Amino acid sequence: MKHAVIVAHPKLTSFTMSVAKAYAEAAARAGDDVLLRDLYRMNFAPCLSAGEVPGAGFAPGPDVVSERQLLADVNVFAFVYPLWMNAQPAMMKGYIDRVFGMGFAYTPGRGGTEPLLKGRKMISITSSGAPTGWVVGTGAWDAIHKLFDEHFAAVCGLEFIDHIHFGGITPGIRTDAVDTHLAKVGEAVAKLAQSKGRVP
Repeated sequence: MKHAVIVAHPKLTSFTMSVAKAYAEAAARAGDDVLLRDLYRMNFAPCLSAGEVPGAGFAPGPDVVSERQLLADVNVFAFVYPLWMNAQPAMMKGYIDRVFGMGFAYTPGRGGTEPLLKGRKMISITSSGAPTGWVVGTGAWDAIHKLFDEHFAAVCGLEFIDHIHFGGITPGIRTDAVDTHLAKVGEAVAKLAQSKGRVP
Protein backbone atom coordinates (compact mmCIF):
# COMPACT_ATOMS: atom_id res chain seq x y z
CA MET A 1 0.00 0.00 0.00
CA LYS A 2 1.26 3.49 -0.82
CA HIS A 3 0.50 6.60 1.24
CA ALA A 4 0.84 10.21 0.15
CA VAL A 5 1.33 12.40 3.22
CA ILE A 6 0.43 15.90 2.07
CA VAL A 7 1.39 18.46 4.69
CA ALA A 8 1.23 22.25 4.85
CA HIS A 9 3.05 24.27 7.50
CA PRO A 10 5.74 26.91 6.97
CA LYS A 11 7.66 25.99 10.14
CA LEU A 12 9.71 22.80 9.85
CA THR A 13 9.71 22.28 13.64
CA SER A 14 5.93 22.69 14.00
CA PHE A 15 3.55 20.20 15.59
CA THR A 16 1.97 19.74 12.17
CA MET A 17 5.27 18.62 10.67
CA SER A 18 5.80 16.27 13.62
CA VAL A 19 2.44 14.68 12.85
CA ALA A 20 3.37 14.20 9.20
CA LYS A 21 6.67 12.62 10.19
CA ALA A 22 4.96 10.32 12.71
CA TYR A 23 2.47 9.21 10.06
CA ALA A 24 5.21 8.52 7.52
CA GLU A 25 7.30 6.56 10.02
CA ALA A 26 4.32 4.46 11.14
CA ALA A 27 3.42 3.62 7.54
CA ALA A 28 7.03 2.65 6.79
CA ARG A 29 7.10 0.40 9.89
CA ALA A 30 4.00 -1.34 8.56
CA GLY A 31 5.91 -2.12 5.36
CA ASP A 32 4.07 0.43 3.24
CA ASP A 33 5.49 2.92 0.76
CA VAL A 34 5.34 6.59 1.71
CA LEU A 35 5.43 9.70 -0.46
CA LEU A 36 5.87 12.87 1.62
CA ARG A 37 4.70 16.07 -0.04
CA ASP A 38 5.94 18.92 2.16
CA LEU A 39 4.29 21.77 0.28
CA TYR A 40 6.22 24.64 1.83
CA ARG A 41 9.64 23.02 1.43
CA MET A 42 8.63 22.12 -2.15
CA ASN A 43 7.80 25.80 -2.68
CA PHE A 44 4.61 24.65 -4.37
CA ALA A 45 2.83 27.42 -6.31
CA PRO A 46 -0.76 27.35 -4.97
CA CYS A 47 -2.36 29.88 -7.32
CA LEU A 48 -4.51 28.38 -10.08
CA SER A 49 -3.63 30.09 -13.36
CA ALA A 50 -6.19 31.22 -15.93
CA GLY A 51 -5.08 28.48 -18.32
CA GLU A 52 -5.76 25.80 -15.70
CA VAL A 53 -9.42 26.71 -15.20
CA PRO A 54 -11.53 23.94 -16.80
CA GLY A 55 -12.88 25.04 -20.15
CA ALA A 56 -11.90 25.09 -23.80
CA GLY A 57 -8.17 24.57 -24.20
CA PHE A 58 -7.33 24.34 -20.51
CA ALA A 59 -4.31 22.34 -19.35
CA PRO A 60 -2.61 21.69 -15.99
CA GLY A 61 0.76 23.34 -15.43
CA PRO A 62 3.98 21.30 -15.79
CA ASP A 63 4.40 21.12 -12.00
CA VAL A 64 0.87 19.74 -11.66
CA VAL A 65 1.47 17.16 -14.38
CA SER A 66 4.56 15.96 -12.52
CA GLU A 67 2.70 15.88 -9.21
CA ARG A 68 -0.16 13.85 -10.65
CA GLN A 69 2.32 11.33 -12.02
CA LEU A 70 3.80 10.90 -8.55
CA LEU A 71 0.34 10.39 -7.04
CA ALA A 72 -0.94 8.05 -9.75
CA ASP A 73 -0.51 4.83 -7.75
CA VAL A 74 -1.27 6.18 -4.25
CA ASN A 75 -3.76 4.17 -2.18
CA VAL A 76 -4.17 6.52 0.79
CA PHE A 77 -4.09 10.33 0.76
CA ALA A 78 -3.32 11.80 4.20
CA PHE A 79 -3.92 15.55 4.48
CA VAL A 80 -2.08 17.10 7.44
CA TYR A 81 -2.56 20.80 8.25
CA PRO A 82 -3.40 23.34 10.96
CA LEU A 83 -6.70 25.18 11.08
CA TRP A 84 -6.18 28.85 10.38
CA MET A 85 -9.37 30.93 10.66
CA ASN A 86 -11.11 27.54 10.92
CA ALA A 87 -9.97 26.57 7.43
CA GLN A 88 -7.07 25.04 5.53
CA PRO A 89 -3.93 27.10 4.93
CA ALA A 90 -3.95 28.70 1.48
CA MET A 91 -1.04 26.46 0.48
CA MET A 92 -3.10 23.29 1.07
CA LYS A 93 -6.22 24.70 -0.59
CA GLY A 94 -4.19 25.74 -3.64
CA TYR A 95 -2.59 22.30 -3.90
CA ILE A 96 -6.02 20.68 -3.85
CA ASP A 97 -7.43 23.13 -6.40
CA ARG A 98 -4.56 22.58 -8.83
CA VAL A 99 -3.64 18.92 -8.37
CA PHE A 100 -6.98 17.32 -7.53
CA GLY A 101 -8.75 18.95 -10.44
CA MET A 102 -10.31 17.96 -13.73
CA GLY A 103 -8.51 15.08 -15.39
CA PHE A 104 -7.06 13.62 -12.20
CA ALA A 105 -9.65 13.51 -9.41
CA TYR A 106 -12.75 13.76 -11.59
CA THR A 107 -13.87 14.04 -15.19
CA PRO A 108 -16.94 15.51 -16.93
CA GLY A 109 -19.93 13.23 -16.68
CA ARG A 110 -23.60 13.08 -17.44
CA GLY A 111 -25.26 15.85 -15.43
CA GLY A 112 -22.06 16.80 -13.61
CA THR A 113 -18.76 15.03 -12.96
CA GLU A 114 -17.55 11.47 -12.48
CA PRO A 115 -14.97 10.59 -9.80
CA LEU A 116 -11.65 9.10 -10.92
CA LEU A 117 -10.13 8.01 -7.59
CA LYS A 118 -12.52 5.24 -6.59
CA GLY A 119 -10.99 2.45 -4.55
CA ARG A 120 -8.63 4.80 -2.71
CA LYS A 121 -8.85 6.28 0.78
CA MET A 122 -8.31 9.59 2.52
CA ILE A 123 -7.68 10.70 6.08
CA SER A 124 -7.45 14.22 7.51
CA ILE A 125 -5.28 15.15 10.49
CA THR A 126 -5.63 18.70 11.77
CA SER A 127 -4.70 20.82 14.76
CA SER A 128 -5.77 24.12 16.27
CA GLY A 129 -4.73 26.48 19.02
CA ALA A 130 -8.33 26.53 20.19
CA PRO A 131 -9.55 23.59 22.28
CA THR A 132 -11.40 20.90 20.37
CA GLY A 133 -14.56 21.62 22.39
CA TRP A 134 -14.57 25.19 21.12
CA VAL A 135 -14.04 24.08 17.51
CA VAL A 136 -17.00 21.70 17.84
CA GLY A 137 -19.22 24.08 19.83
CA THR A 138 -18.92 26.94 17.37
CA GLY A 139 -19.98 24.76 14.44
CA ALA A 140 -16.55 24.99 12.82
CA TRP A 141 -16.02 21.23 13.07
CA ASP A 142 -19.23 20.39 11.20
CA ALA A 143 -18.40 22.97 8.53
CA ILE A 144 -14.89 21.61 7.95
CA HIS A 145 -16.15 18.05 7.86
CA LYS A 146 -18.87 18.79 5.32
CA LEU A 147 -16.97 21.23 3.11
CA PHE A 148 -13.78 19.18 2.83
CA ASP A 149 -13.94 15.66 4.22
CA GLU A 150 -17.34 14.69 2.84
CA HIS A 151 -17.56 16.86 -0.25
CA PHE A 152 -13.99 16.39 -1.46
CA ALA A 153 -14.11 12.64 -0.90
CA ALA A 154 -17.40 12.36 -2.80
CA VAL A 155 -16.19 14.42 -5.77
CA CYS A 156 -13.00 12.34 -6.07
CA GLY A 157 -14.60 8.98 -5.24
CA LEU A 158 -12.36 8.52 -2.21
CA GLU A 159 -13.34 6.47 0.82
CA PHE A 160 -13.17 8.83 3.79
CA ILE A 161 -11.56 7.01 6.72
CA ASP A 162 -11.26 9.49 9.57
CA HIS A 163 -10.58 13.06 10.64
CA ILE A 164 -8.29 13.24 13.65
CA HIS A 165 -8.12 16.64 15.31
CA PHE A 166 -5.80 17.86 18.04
CA GLY A 167 -7.00 20.98 19.86
CA GLY A 168 -5.13 23.20 22.26
CA ILE A 169 -1.86 23.03 20.34
CA THR A 170 -0.09 26.13 21.61
CA PRO A 171 3.54 27.23 22.08
CA GLY A 172 5.05 25.48 25.08
CA ILE A 173 2.82 22.39 24.87
CA ARG A 174 4.25 19.63 27.07
CA THR A 175 6.41 16.99 25.43
CA ASP A 176 4.38 14.16 26.94
CA ALA A 177 1.18 15.62 25.45
CA VAL A 178 2.81 15.77 22.03
CA ASP A 179 3.99 12.17 22.39
CA THR A 180 0.46 11.06 23.26
CA HIS A 181 -0.93 12.80 20.17
CA LEU A 182 1.72 11.30 17.89
CA ALA A 183 1.00 7.84 19.29
CA LYS A 184 -2.63 8.31 18.24
CA VAL A 185 -1.46 9.04 14.71
CA GLY A 186 0.55 5.82 14.74
CA GLU A 187 -2.51 3.87 15.88
CA ALA A 188 -4.57 5.28 13.01
CA VAL A 189 -1.93 4.22 10.49
CA ALA A 190 -1.78 0.75 12.04
CA LYS A 191 -5.54 0.39 11.49
CA LEU A 192 -5.12 1.31 7.84
CA ALA A 193 -2.34 -1.26 7.51
CA GLN A 194 -4.72 -3.99 8.62
CA SER A 195 -6.75 -3.59 5.44
CA LYS A 196 -4.09 -3.33 2.74
CA GLY A 197 -5.34 -2.80 -0.77
CA ARG A 198 -4.00 -1.94 -4.17
CA VAL A 199 -5.24 0.58 -6.68
CA PRO A 200 -7.29 -1.37 -9.25
